[in-house]
Amino acid sequence: MTDYRGQFPLLSRCVYLNSNATGAIPRSAQSALENYWHTLEQWRDEVWQHWLNELERHADEVAALIGAPRGSVICDTNLSTLLARILSCFDFRERPRLVTSDLEFPSVPFVLGAFARYGARLIVVESRDGATIDTEQIVRAIDERTQIVCVSHATFGTGALLDVVPLVRRARAVGALVVLDAYQSVGAVPIDVDALDVDFVLGGAHKWLCGSYESAFLYVRPSLLHQLTPSATGWMASADPLSFGWPNRFADTARRFASGTPAVLPSLMSRPGLTIVREVGMDAIRRLSLDRTDRIIARADEAGLTVVTPRAHARRGGIVTLCFADDAEVTRALTVKGFVCSYRRGLRIAPHFYNTNDEIDCFMDELVELAQAAVS
Repeated sequence: MTDYRGQFPLLSRCVYLNSNATGAIPRSAQSALENYWHTLEQWRDEVWQHWLNELERHADEVAALIGAPRGSVICDTNLSTLLARILSCFDFRERPRLVTSDLEFPSVPFVLGAFARYGARLIVVESRDGATIDTEQIVRAIDERTQIVCVSHATFGTGALLDVVPLVRRARAVGALVVLDAYQSVGAVPIDVDALDVDFVLGGAHKWLCGSYESAFLYVRPSLLHQLTPSATGWMASADPLSFGWPNRFADTARRFASGTPAVLPSLMSRPGLTIVREVGMDAIRRLSLDRTDRIIARADEAGLTVVTPRAHARRGGIVTLCFADDAEVTRALTVKGFVCSYRRGLRIAPHFYNTNDEIDCFMDELVELAQAAVS
């Protein structure tokens, strides 16, 4: 995949292994920024139709990546906004329970907990090992009072992949719906929404999809669309927003989960990265990811560093998290030296398709030297 490296300027400035936090963005995204400026500079109202067409194309390209049909994905500024819009569809008097885990990114418990004022009751299932979501305990927590189960496909701290099948099976049995937070897996792990059989998928562009900040997406199972009416909404959710009339019905597609004036620029800037990811192909990306994370784990084992991320391929996303003495300080020292990773209660390393084995080896040489110096 070295042919793609020249398209990512960031890679010429450092050894970048931080795609789980923010992915490198291709140089071609700059043209979207420049075109946006020229559009504003020469503004005409007719641009709105063009922009809406482009936003729809981008959403359909995201849908294609996750095996979803056209019209089943809507893009907006962030996951929190879209999750709240899902929850705004429901009456919690009869089914008040919202089930999640204690390993979710903070957005999820913040949003779920806020709906307590509308009668929702947050149920947080604790991890047994602090690294993986406890599927068995999640399944036990789902009952006839459960409205929504919201869990991560891959945890942000360790990249541990969740076995979704038993969780979805239990939710179906009792009439609960499943929201899968795929922000840390989409673009690193192949996702097929039909195979997973989940009701909603949330994700975003600025990590493994090599896109812009302020660009998240929501997939809604098509059979649910006409059953759900968000109360957190806006003019773009109507069937014909450019009529500028009083809305008399919601859109028939996932655009019914849109809100007000859309975030146009982030979607436009995210399309080039998404195109590259689709060109490379998710099977190839997954194969490279597993090979390179295997390489990191082997070097960590050799150096006696604790690997927190699951070792089994079926349980591992795109991240390897290491814990050792002074790991936070080592993370900072690596970044100063031009070896970029991130720290979230552990040192997280996230190679992507644009990284090389030589970079992995160079990074691990420096990491091991700093880690051993910290304990000497």
